Amino acid sequence: MFYCGIDWAEKTHDVALVDDSGQLVAKRHITDDVAGYKILLDLLAEYGDTEEAPIPVAIETSRGLLVAVLRTSKRHVFVINPMAAARYRDRHSVSRKKSDPGDALVLANVLRTDMHAHRPLPQDSDLARSVAVLARAQQDATWNRQQIANQLRSLLREYYPAALAAVESWKNGLCRSEAHQLLRLAPTPAKAARLTRTQLQAALKRAGRQRGIAADAERLLEVFRTEWAHQPPLVEDALGKQMLALLIQLEAACTAADNLAEAVEEAFPQHPDAEIILSFPGLGAQLGARVLAEIGDDRQRFADARGLKAYAGASPITRASGKKSSVTRRWVKNDRLNHAGYLWAFSAITASPGAKAHYRRRRDNHADWHAAAQRNLFNRQCHEVSAAAAASRAGPRWVALAVQSVIPG
Repeated sequence: MFYCGIDWAEKTHDVALVDDSGQLVAKRHITDDVAGYKILLDLLAEYGDTEEAPIPVAIETSRGLLVAVLRTSKRHVFVINPMAAARYRDRHSVSRKKSDPGDALVLANVLRTDMHAHRPLPQDSDLARSVAVLARAQQDATWNRQQIANQLRSLLREYYPAALAAVESWKNGLCRSEAHQLLRLAPTPAKAARLTRTQLQAALKRAGRQRGIAADAERLLEVFRTEWAHQPPLVEDALGKQMLALLIQLEAACTAADNLAEAVEEAFPQHPDAEIILSFPGLGAQLGARVLAEIGDDRQRFADARGLKAYAGASPITRASGKKSSVTRRWVKNDRLNHAGYLWAFSAITASPGAKAHYRRRRDNHADWHAAAQRNLFNRQCHEVSAAAAASRAGPRWVALAVQSVIPG
């Protein structure tokens, strides 16, 4: 039996193979291109790598072309946390020396001694992985949009409170097209005070507004002509230019988020699991795609519900030593799935009578704070997902579980 460790870098990678006794039997320094990948695959084949008995590989990343090449067969690829690899390095040397070939050797020995303590990359389908790419990109774009919107709001508060007052009654506020048209038309409060009713109506029409234009233009006219405190003229003009630069970034972020949302809504329904995921109360296309992206469709990924709950950060963690014991929330988790779970539980409270009853029971009978009660609800929802996955292994499809929810309603 042989074990492979790869210390990856941007342009080159170091490869090490060890046998059952931990003896280094081969090492290579390969480039990050087709020629380098061929050298790696030929090396593995030379030492008996086949479809029936592939050589396990340890690496510190789950992304990139190198990992994609390694996953083309049934080979098990183990992703080792860099912090864990650093601790393993201390088992082999106390001098604190470090080198790339040495790190590859350490990774190979991790599999030789502790492969049972690590899990290989899940064997998700290509469709599930493509949905994951789009869902994560859309989530990142949404976070980026909110971050830029917060920066813009903070800047407007410094010199242009009238703009904030003008958009506060609109859903999504500064992210709306109407807000962008107004800020582009009047980047400073001095220019906003000189706007006419006709100009405001034209700006709303350019933003795509079709109804309530006259009433909204009248409201905006009143807001902009109200007396507000001002920065000195030169400072105000400079802040206006800074605001326009941020506005360009916000418009690009809004466009990216919207385009990726459309891509998610097109790709997610094509997956066989979309039907059952959407049957859970509180899950729509966007949130359901995020759940699928992090859980995947490999039914063997989680041995039981406890594994999924720990991975999602829904289950508490106990720290006990001597007479001291404490139960706290879990900090080491999949942050993307945990964030999706927070939104899922929040939506389920209004979408499902059973979820709402469970939430109220945690608040009233267990004195949980809002976040703790919501996290407990997400814990139960993870149990549902795990039960559905178990049913899919025993039956034809997840849909058999759709009418039997752990949380009624």
